[in-house]
Amino acid sequence: MSILPEELRYLESHEWVSVSNETPGIATVGISAFAVAELTDLVFMALPKVGQSVSSGHEFGEVESVKAVSPMYSPVSGTVVEIHSELVNNLESLSVDPYDGGWIMKVQMSDPSELARLLDWTAYKHQCDNA
Repeated sequence: MSILPEELRYLESHEWVSVSNETPGIATVGISAFAVAELTDLVFMALPKVGQSVSSGHEFGEVESVKAVSPMYSPVSGTVVEIHSELVNNLESLSVDPYDGGWIMKVQMSDPSELARLLDWTAYKHQCDNA
């Protein structure tokens, strides 16, 4: 399955979320290509633990580049059911493929209606174009 940026929902802070028809209720979360490009040269990422609760709009981890340390915020609330542990030792994959190969965590959503409050591609692209 290929994740297309146009099919995602976004937080203003550049995290994306995807919900597949194949796994309803499970949200895949990552950071956008725009965020990766702005950060440049990633050196460290702190991921949540499986079983950890996350809340929409609240910090779940951080990503560090040679320029800055940036918190990552969860677009949805729920319980972390999987993390992309290989990503920590392969951060350059985010620059190559921030959507398919660069996902960060999967969350069993507690309130799928939160998705409606996120930016669609058009609104997110407009925000990035005006940054």
